[in-house]
Amino acid sequence: MPAALPSTRDLPGVAELLEAAVEALGGARREGQDAMAGAVRKAIADHEHLAVQAGTGTGKSLGYLVPAIRHAIAADATVVVSTATIALQRQLVDRDLPRLAKALKPALGRLPTFAILKGRRNYLCLNKLHGDESMMDDGEEQLFDPFAISAMGRNVKRLHEWASDTETGDRDELVPGVPDSAWRQVSVTARECLGATRCPVGEDCFAERAKAEAGRADVVVTNHALLAIDAMGEAQVLPEHDVVIVDEAHELVDRVTGAATAELTPGTVAAAARRCGKLVDQNIADRLAEAGEGLAMVLEDLQPGRWDSLPGGVSGVLSVIRDTAAACKQGLGGERREDPEGAAARKIALALVDEVLDVAVRILGVFAEDDPAARRDVVWLGEQGPEGSRTKVLRAAPLWVGGLLRERLFGRSTTILTSATLTLGGSFDALARQWGLPPEATVTASAGDPVPDPDAPRWSGLDVGSPFAHGRSGILYTARHLPPPGRDGLPPAYLDEITELVEAAGGRTLGLFSSMRAAKQATEALRGRLSIPLLCQGDDSTMLLVKRFAEDTETSLFGTLSLWQGVDVPGPSLSLVIIDRIPFPRPDDPLIGARQRATDARGGNGFLTVSATHAALLLAQGAGRLLRGMDDRGVVAILDPRIATARYGGFLRASLPPFWQTHDPDKVRAALTRLRDA
Repeated sequence: MPAALPSTRDLPGVAELLEAAVEALGGARREGQDAMAGAVRKAIADHEHLAVQAGTGTGKSLGYLVPAIRHAIAADATVVVSTATIALQRQLVDRDLPRLAKALKPALGRLPTFAILKGRRNYLCLNKLHGDESMMDDGEEQLFDPFAISAMGRNVKRLHEWASDTETGDRDELVPGVPDSAWRQVSVTARECLGATRCPVGEDCFAERAKAEAGRADVVVTNHALLAIDAMGEAQVLPEHDVVIVDEAHELVDRVTGAATAELTPGTVAAAARRCGKLVDQNIADRLAEAGEGLAMVLEDLQPGRWDSLPGGVSGVLSVIRDTAAACKQGLGGERREDPEGAAARKIALALVDEVLDVAVRILGVFAEDDPAARRDVVWLGEQGPEGSRTKVLRAAPLWVGGLLRERLFGRSTTILTSATLTLGGSFDALARQWGLPPEATVTASAGDPVPDPDAPRWSGLDVGSPFAHGRSGILYTARHLPPPGRDGLPPAYLDEITELVEAAGGRTLGLFSSMRAAKQATEALRGRLSIPLLCQGDDSTMLLVKRFAEDTETSLFGTLSLWQGVDVPGPSLSLVIIDRIPFPRPDDPLIGARQRATDARGGNGFLTVSATHAALLLAQGAGRLLRGMDDRGVVAILDPRIATARYGGFLRASLPPFWQTHDPDKVRAALTRLRDA
């Protein structure tokens, strides 16, 4: 007979389990990790939310996984861990959790279990794979491109062959991958899914199996977008849980905003009309198609940008789309048990019609509100697609997501938020506002102090620091002698400064630029001045470029946004990080502009609350690329002089790691030369 499991009282404490895990994994105890694990344990026990800033090298994954696993086993509950990136998901599921589960098994009396759960679109749909042709996407953009058709055919054939081998149906396990257009032929969205009980192959459904496995697991790893969908939707997506751990929490607001953003294009309307063509009265489908053409004509002459009111003609065409989509939905009717073979095609058509209807109703509803200050959504006209064939797209996004998070996340589960970058300007409050949490001071007020909102979620913040001695290992160089950045590319003085710094470092440079244009300009200039190898984002896949950069200590890598957060290169290959300008959001960004304006209208500082906070997060992430190992040394050089001279500069500098600071270029070049020659 198997040994009896220990009772809750007999389970070892978090400190003991952490010690066992560190010893089994061959690591060393870290003060910050101990403090984090204890704080997470207390937050779970007290049902109080916690924000933990844990610098690189702290070992934050163990810091939250150990108390999470203990709680899951003690309470017979499930803990959800949400990440922003696939890379961290894979690290947790493929490396951290298997090793940790094995290490903790002797102390816990059983092997802790874990699972990964993604949106339904990420799993192969066997019904669509083996279903009739009416389920396949139209692929209109490929009808006149024989090469695209043959490429699509080859990819779909690969997917059919892979379907007989895969155990999970998870798209990420298909290597090499296939384009979205091919994957759409074998997958469905949650709206398109028939449901396990009605689907002919429901018992073998990969998505349902993943969901069932997650429901039995102690720890479920998911992503911020699915966490948002679970919070926003009526149907439950994630298994029952009482604790959520949000890793990479600095990305939470952007990912939730993305999940809550709706889009409408003439192509979407046309696709819905085509899908309805054989399933409803043809006249109704034709009216919807004509409404889509009308939308294309109206949008064609409009410039991209935020809408404070509906431009002429748009209200009428959206009303027609709303009414004809509603008529199509009514024509599609409900479930028809006598027609099981047509159920899938009907469900896909209904999903497209519902999407069109919902977005049209949402946008019209925004402008039905008489008071602009009371509007909860921002609407704008954007563009998508490659240069030369860009199409217009209408978007609606929530002005703020703090209310949603406060009600649907913090109001339902004890939530732990963690990242290497959570304190901006020395405080958690900037991000707390975005999350819908009150300022920390009001939560921790002493008896007798006023508490503005007694019903607000209770939370605390903890910065466990970093094992790195930033003041002795890194220099923050702010080039205050340079001119402010211009709009016409990098000024000559910037190119000269970059050349001198890279030459002093002997390569070993990660250049983080605010635009691809600036990255390419710097690359071309330095290739003509220096003989060291220089890579630029776009020369190859980012993953391969980073690999080449890490393997050759004389190589430098220049690029833009994805490199600000996605590069982990410890050792001598990286001793200089160059940032060309403060990464403020684009001044014409519709959502950022609306949030700034709304903050100003409430008496706040919109620029500091929105744009400067956005810039501070990116700066901190970019500067965090420098020290990735205990022996790393180097310089973060910010060329934009405003960080040293502008009023908001102090807030930005206080958001960076505590490097030793200087404005002196001679001292910096001398330090880089010593590192190069060491």
